[in-house]
Amino acid sequence: MEAYCVKCHSKKEMKNAKAITMKNGKPANKGVCPDCGTSMFRIGSCK
Repeated sequence: MEAYCVKCHSKKEMKNAKAITMKNGKPANKGVCPDCGTSMFRIGSCK
């Protein structure tokens, strides 16, 4: 899944992406940037 890395300022493929559910019940994905190791987050279900 592709997400935006705020540290690298570009879209990259998330590493170790996990599907989670936010407090409001909506789906999201959480992972790590493959280059810098910063946490990445994307709202929406994985396709």
